[in-house]
Amino acid sequence: MSAVLPSTAPADDAARADARLTWAREASGDATLTLVRASMDAGFRSYWRGEANGLSRIVMDSPPDLEDVRPWLRIRDLLERHGVRVPHVLAREVESGFLLLEDLGGATCLQALASLDADALMEAAFEQLLRLQAIAPPEDLPVFDAALLRRELALFDDWFLGRHLGVTLSDDERAGWESVQAHLVGAMLAQPRVLVHRDYMLRNLMPVEGGVAVLDFQDAVRGPIAYDIACLLRDAFHSWPDARAEAWLARYHARAQAAGLPVPVHPRFVRDVALTGAQRHLKVMGIFARLHHRDGKPKYLADAPRFLAYLDAVVPTDPALEPLGALLDRHVRPRLAAR
Repeated sequence: MSAVLPSTAPADDAARADARLTWAREASGDATLTLVRASMDAGFRSYWRGEANGLSRIVMDSPPDLEDVRPWLRIRDLLERHGVRVPHVLAREVESGFLLLEDLGGATCLQALASLDADALMEAAFEQLLRLQAIAPPEDLPVFDAALLRRELALFDDWFLGRHLGVTLSDDERAGWESVQAHLVGAMLAQPRVLVHRDYMLRNLMPVEGGVAVLDFQDAVRGPIAYDIACLLRDAFHSWPDARAEAWLARYHARAQAAGLPVPVHPRFVRDVALTGAQRHLKVMGIFARLHHRDGKPKYLADAPRFLAYLDAVVPTDPALEPLGALLDRHVRPRLAAR
């Protein structure tokens, strides 16, 4: 879940709709094709479904003056070349921002979870993640550096504590919060760097024959190896029992070692995942507050207790996180309980 989300999406104007349909008919070879909205991206990208010559297809519409499709294509092509299962591109018109894609279905792994075998799902997710992490990141790919990590943590301070809860930190609390940030950032920067999806979770995975396909990869960076597995096992929209998540983490760690990825010894990796997850949970709480207050999307804040529970599992295990525990106890827990 990237830290920057546009506040609005454009209306689908008639000229763009006509251009999209004309191109889709030509690209698919079916002059009778019609399109209906399939989904909307968090940004300005939209997706449209239609049947062409008896096969369901997806048209991605990425208006070039609002959201360049080339970064998405670049990462997609990189992943596919290295064996990661991503949506196949059947036709492309980059200058206009139109792509014709295979249709992977209407339900993500999160939406289809009740009908999936969780262990098999995780094995399939591990398989794709290991392939992704084995790819040498392009040198010009953005880096999950200290500045980016701190900008993300500022979302918790500015939007969740400040805007949503109305909290103004005292000087002592501010110093404690600063020490927590330094600890989390330091732990993440000390990890080996690999290609990081940055939002590797159930709603960005699609169930397909033979496993899962990976979506929403355009914000990939070079960053800590624990990041994506923390996203998967401490999902923003679904909580797994602790024992199950711990067993899956051990399984992933063993597979990563066997694949030659630079994971540290298991106890250290467990700590890395916990601290990396803590940074992400704080960021996402800030993003969800921003979605509510800036973008008029209140539903995401219903998941705030999930992140508080995730943090409650990590904070007591690390003395350097005591100031965060104090903030949660003094400001977050009572205000959430009162809402």
